[in-house]
Amino acid sequence: MNAFTVLFLVALVAGLLVEWWLLRRQARHVQAHADRVPAAFADRIELEQHRKAADYTQAQIQASRCELGFGAVWLVLLTLGGGIALLHSLWDGLGWDPIWSGTAVVLSAFLVLGLLDLPYDAWRTFGIEARFGFNRATPAQFARDKLLGALLAVALGGPLVAAVLWVMTAGGDLWWVYAWLIWMGFTLTLSWAYPRVIAPLFNRFTALEAGPVRERLERLLERCGFRSDGMYVMDGSKRSSHGNAYFTGLGRSKRIVFFDTLLNALAPEELEAVLAHELGHFRRRHVAKRLLAIAAITLLGLALLGWLRTQPWFYAGLGVPDATPAAALILFLLVAPVFTQFLRPIGAWLSRRQEFEADAYAAAQADAGALIRALVKLYRDNASTLTPDPIYSAFHHSHPPAPARIAHLEALTRGATT
Repeated sequence: MNAFTVLFLVALVAGLLVEWWLLRRQARHVQAHADRVPAAFADRIELEQHRKAADYTQAQIQASRCELGFGAVWLVLLTLGGGIALLHSLWDGLGWDPIWSGTAVVLSAFLVLGLLDLPYDAWRTFGIEARFGFNRATPAQFARDKLLGALLAVALGGPLVAAVLWVMTAGGDLWWVYAWLIWMGFTLTLSWAYPRVIAPLFNRFTALEAGPVRERLERLLERCGFRSDGMYVMDGSKRSSHGNAYFTGLGRSKRIVFFDTLLNALAPEELEAVLAHELGHFRRRHVAKRLLAIAAITLLGLALLGWLRTQPWFYAGLGVPDATPAAALILFLLVAPVFTQFLRPIGAWLSRRQEFEADAYAAAQADAGALIRALVKLYRDNASTLTPDPIYSAFHHSHPPAPARIAHLEALTRGATT
C-alpha cells in the first residue's frame, strides 16, 4: 500500500475519532448542566428554556455524528474507491477539450457530494429545526434553494475552475501564482457582487423604514465613521425564526442587513448595541485581516499544490491513475481539510478574540447593558446552549461561550461606571 494512502487514512480516522470524542464531551457536558441555569443567567432565562437549548444541542450532536461518519465514507469512496477516476473516464470519453472535461470532473465531484449531503440538510431542516419550532421553510422552497445554489455553483465555479486549469496547463512553473491572482480577483468580485446580485436571488431585502429606530442607527453610523450602501431588512422569517445581523460587501457596496426576526425581538437600544458590535469588526479591521489571512493561506495552499501535482505518489496514493491538472486540483480540495482540521483551534481562538474586541468597541459606542440584554434574548430565542464543553468550544466555536462573553461585557460596564 502506498505510504501516502496510509497517511491519508490515519489522518482521516484520527480526525473522525477526535470529532466524535469532542461531540461526546459536548453531549455529556450539556446534559450534566441541563437542569440548572448558570448563575449569570438565572434571572434572565427560565429553566424550561435552558432545557430546550440542551435538547436542541443534543439533537444537533446526533446529526453531526452521523454526518461525520458518512462524510468520511463518501470521501474514501471518491478517492480510494475510484469515484474520481470514474468521473474522469466518463467525461474524458466525451472527447471534450481537457480544460472543459477537467472542469466537468471538478464540478460534478462537488455536485455529487452536495447530493449526498441533501438527506442531512433535510433532516436538520424538517426534522430538528421543525421539532424545536424554528423551521418555516416549505419543501418546495427547500428544493428551490438547493437547485438555485447548484446552478450558481456551476455558473460561477465553472469559469473559475476552467481558468485555474488553464493556468495549470499553460502557466509554467509559476502557474500557482497566476492561479492565486485569479482566485483573489474572484473572491473580491464575489464579495462586491454578493449583496447586490446573489443574495437577492434567495431573499427579499427592503430598506429599513424611516423612523426613530433608523435615526438612532444612523447617528451610530455617523459616530463610528461608517459609510455603507444602506441598511436593509431581510425576510429571514420565511425560512427560520432564528435572528441575526451582519454587514456584507466591500467598498461602497457595503450593506448592513438585519433579519426581520431580529428587528421584532430587540428593543431599539439593543438593536443599536448589536449594530455597534458589527461595526466593531469593521473599525478593528477584522474584515481586512481575514481577507489577508485568506490570501496568505490560499497562496501557501496553491504553492503546495504546485509541488504535489508533480509527485506520482500523490495520485496513486489517492486512487487516481492519471496525473492530470483536474485530478490534482480536485484531490487537493478534497483531501486538504483532512490534514488541516487539527488547526481549527487556532482559527477559533483568533475569531473569539476578535469577538471580544468587537464587544469592547460596542461597549464604548453604545450601551453595554443593552448588548447584554440583546445577547441573552438571542441565546434564548435561538436555543443556544449556555454550558458548552470548554474543549469542544475551543475547537468549534467562533464566538466566546455565553458566560465568558457576558462576564466580559459586565466587566466593561463596571469599568465604565468607576
